Amino acid sequence: MKSLVINSVAGLMLLTGASVAIADTVVLAPEQETTIREYVKKEPLASIKLPGVELKVGSSVPEKVELHKVPNVKYEYTVIDNRTVVVDPATRTIIKVLD
Repeated sequence: MKSLVINSVAGLMLLTGASVAIADTVVLAPEQETTIREYVKKEPLASIKLPGVELKVGSSVPEKVELHKVPNVKYEYTVIDNRTVVVDPATRTIIKVLD
């Protein structure tokens, strides 16, 4: 009986952790992505080099990197290694890498 309770609690913890991870995933709506892409074309930035920073969704952008606002979108962007990176300014987490 004791192992059944332990296994049940462990299973519940795993399910709870999985749902939290899913809730933290940011999905960029297609219209937001289009707005960002169009704005980036009109307002190009110089690319910066950031050795040691992996350009992938979920990675963090260092505080020293200046982020730039996009009108009518809550996310910001910068250009690193010639790739436009969309960032959540509250967490500085990369939510999309535009190619």
